[in-house]
This record gives sequence, structure tokens and C-alpha cells, in this order.
Amino acid sequence: MRPILISAALALIALPAAAAAPPPKADLVIWGGPIYTAVDARPTAQAVAVSNGRISFVGAKAGAQARVGPKTRVIDLHGSALFPGFTDSHAHLRSIGERELTLNLEGAKSAAEVRERLKAYIAEHHPSGVVIGRGWIETGWPEHRFLERGDIDAVSPDLPVILTRADGHALTANSAALKAAGITAQTQAPEGGQILKGPDGQPTGMLVDNAKSLVGKLAPKETVAGKLEAYRAAFRVETAYGWTGVHNMSVDMADVPLLEDLAAKGEAPLRVYNAVEADQAWPLFEHGPRRSPDGRITTRDIKIYMDGALGSRGAALFEPYSDAPGNRGTFITPPEHIRGLLTKALASGLQVSTHAIGDRGNAEILDLYGAAMKAHPAKGKAARWRVEHAQILRPADIPRFAKMGVIASMQPSHAIGDFHFAPARLGEARLKGAYAWQSLLKSGAVVVGGSDAPVERGSPMIEFYAAVARADLKGFSAPDWHPEEKLSRQQALKLFTASAAYARFAEAELGTLTVGKRADLTAFSADFMTVPVAEIPKAHAVLTVVDGRVVYEAK
Repeated sequence: MRPILISAALALIALPAAAAAPPPKADLVIWGGPIYTAVDARPTAQAVAVSNGRISFVGAKAGAQARVGPKTRVIDLHGSALFPGFTDSHAHLRSIGERELTLNLEGAKSAAEVRERLKAYIAEHHPSGVVIGRGWIETGWPEHRFLERGDIDAVSPDLPVILTRADGHALTANSAALKAAGITAQTQAPEGGQILKGPDGQPTGMLVDNAKSLVGKLAPKETVAGKLEAYRAAFRVETAYGWTGVHNMSVDMADVPLLEDLAAKGEAPLRVYNAVEADQAWPLFEHGPRRSPDGRITTRDIKIYMDGALGSRGAALFEPYSDAPGNRGTFITPPEHIRGLLTKALASGLQVSTHAIGDRGNAEILDLYGAAMKAHPAKGKAARWRVEHAQILRPADIPRFAKMGVIASMQPSHAIGDFHFAPARLGEARLKGAYAWQSLLKSGAVVVGGSDAPVERGSPMIEFYAAVARADLKGFSAPDWHPEEKLSRQQALKLFTASAAYARFAEAELGTLTVGKRADLTAFSADFMTVPVAEIPKAHAVLTVVDGRVVYEAK
């Protein structure tokens, strides 16, 4: 029996030695600043380690130090703050790139400034065809009106010009463009659109929602090369902002294989979740969701438009606009058509994201969602259908989101911009259910955050600030902005991390700093969780990591 006793003793001696074996070496270790996990039970850490594209350690610096080997890259944050990768849950990727490549009117402070920018663009580029621009918004303009064709005619009387409003729901065409499109005082607007006219009965040049299609034939023909250039430009912009992922809205189905091909070539540094235009989604209805082999590009969602935008008075309201009696906005897509799309989506395992801004638009889509879910109860609530924007809600409709399992996909920057004109559009009473982030969360709804870029700038710093400050970038707010709807910093963090992952069915892979999840990480120059609120918009991204690979690093 003695040999057996000796063997047993040796085995007991060997156990501690095996337990003390050093951990595997990591590919990447990050420390040197505050680290936030977005995990309630363990909200902070000192260090993170990454191996093979996934998080392999979260905890004390000593634990990460043990994973540093000769080939490990160690990044010292030097006081910058690290978070789970920030996801923009509502943006338009190709349009972001196109904004960078065409006449960018963002930030123009007047119609006169738009005119001067257009004049400079024409002088620099000498265009021979239609001039395309985007990004103007009349809020705060001294002219106190929309952009009109006369503003453009002054510098381009003969060359057609089409300038899209920042929200993408309206554009202004000059007289040359209207003439080329055959638009006159007698032209009837298509269903779901408006042709604005002046006191003389002539078109002002402003075309809203479906009426934009009347000048669509004038736009330059899209090419594959042009699309790829736009996507590459968007990737540069988004990763430099610190976004690791984007829920890409209103995608042309033809763009999906282009994005998948970019991913296959290693040229897609961003995690993309596509919502395809519903009228182009028949391949998804037929074959179901699709995903690139590396998971970088996922296409599982379809995009529907219920109504228009508040600024251009296209959002569908129960009562007329306070500043436009007789106008209650419009439905862009007929409800009976949406019913058929919802049935197809449930049968194909597709998510649905529906643009709804006005209180009537939101109530209608919740009714349509509810009817579809009732008809297919086994699939309905698990579908995680979304309402994009959910801006103006009747208080009675707020609890319906949680009850139905509908996600409210909201953009905080919309509130701090829109509140400068929303009281005039809506009147005081309807502001009670406007941009109701806190009320939705308290009701139990899942709320996710996005930017709607290029409608807004697309900065995560501005979006986070707007969510916690509910004040404009100058610090201005007012009682009718309902400050009680602002979020805590922890709530705001989840909008762009854990909840964003849930909204794309990826909570097991993304959204928190948890061992085993994909290593998508964002570091900002300021600690969003502790700095004075006014300092948040002044910050910048210093590091963007996707699947463990550094895709942006500040110089």
C-alpha cells in the first residue's frame, strides 16, 4: 500500500502547482484610466485583456499584468476612460459618407450662408450637372423660414440645385431644377408628400417626404464605385468618433453584398447591422436574415416609414400643428400596406424598425404592431420590433412599449435641437410626451440611443451629453423641455452599449465588458461618468477597437 500512499501524496503536492500556472498571454491589454463595464454587479475595473478578438480578462491591474507577454500590446490610457464599444443605434452610413463627399451645409446659420456656401462650392468645383447638397436646417435662422428656391436662384439661376434638409425628409430645389423636373403650380403632390407653395400659388422649391421623388430623376446615377467611396468615407468618420457599431437604417438591398464584400476583404472596420428598405426586402422575406462569415455585417431588419418629420411638419399628429392650422402631417406608408409587411416579417424571422415621430404616427404603428403580434403570439413579442424616434407620444401610449416588447430607438440630440421649435409646432400640452426617455425607461421599456447621422452630427459625445443634460450645447434649457425626462449617466451609458446590443439580438456577444464577449471597446478623452456635464461634448475619441483590433487611435 505504501506506493499508493506516496503517489497520492505527490498528486496532492502537484495540485497547487497546477493551479498556480500562469494565465495565457493576451494580444492586447488596456489600463491606465477609469474603465466602465456596463455591468451592474461590477461597474468598474482597472484593466482589460483581449485574446483572439475576445475579452479574456476584466479586473485588477495585477491580473492583467500576468497576461502581458513579449507579443502583447499594452495601451496606457493616460487617464482617458474606457467603455464597452459605443454603438450608434440609428444612422445612415452611406449618407454619412456622401455628406463628406458633397456640398455639406451642416451648421449654416442662415439662408444667406447657404447661398454663400453654394456659391463657393460652384466656384471651386465648376459642376456641369446637378449640384447636390445636404445638411441645412432653418432653426434659429434670422429669415424665420425654410430655404426657398429664390435663395438658390441668386447664385445658380441656370444650373439645377437640390439641397436636402438635415432631417432628410424635405429638400429645396431651385427654379432650374423645378423646371427640369416639370414641377409647376399645377403639379399635384404624390400621396404622402407635400409641395409647399407661396402666397402667389407658385412652388417655393420645398418638397416634403414623398414629393422629393419628383426631382429624383435629376440626381446623378448611383454607381458601385461611388457607393464604395461613400462607405469608406463613413467608416473613417464613424471610427474616429469612437463608434464600434452602427445600426444602419434605410439600406438599399443592393448595398448589402457590397458591405459584405468589404468585410471579406478586411475593409469594414465597423460592425454594421442593416435595416433594409421594406420595399426592397423581398430577398430577406424569401430567405430570412443573412450574416457575413465574420459577423461584421448582419442584415436582419427592415425599415418602414409611418410618417414624416416634425420640423417640416410631416409628422402625423392627432390634432393640427399649433403653428399650421389644418395640417396634421401625413402617413408616408399606407397602414394597409404596413400590415402585409409585418406579416411577412414575422414569417421570415425579421426584425422591423418603423420611423414614427408624431403622436398619431406612433399610436398607429403600435396598433399595427399589436394586431400582428396578436395574430402570431408565439413570434410577436420575441421579434423585438422597434419604433425609430418615438418622439411625440400620448402619455397613454408610453406603457404600451414595455407591454408589447417594442424597443424605443431614440436620438437624444433630436430633443435639444427640436425643442427650439417644438413648442411652436406642438403647443405646451403635447410636450408632456415629447422625447420621454425617462418615462419610457420607468415604464419598463428598452430604450436605445442613436444619432440619426447625417441628420445630426453623429457624435457620441453630443448624444451622451444630450441624454444627461437635456439642454442645448450652449447649456440652455427651459421648463417646457421637461428636465425630468433627462437620464442618469448610467442609464445613458446603457443606451449606447448593453441596450444597443439587445436591440440587434447580440446581448450575448456585445454591449458589456464581460469575459468571452467580442472585444469592441471605445475610449474617450474625458470620463463621461464623472466630469462636469458641460465638458462631455468637448471630449473626443482616443481609441476605437473592434474584434480586438485597433481601428482608430488618436495621434
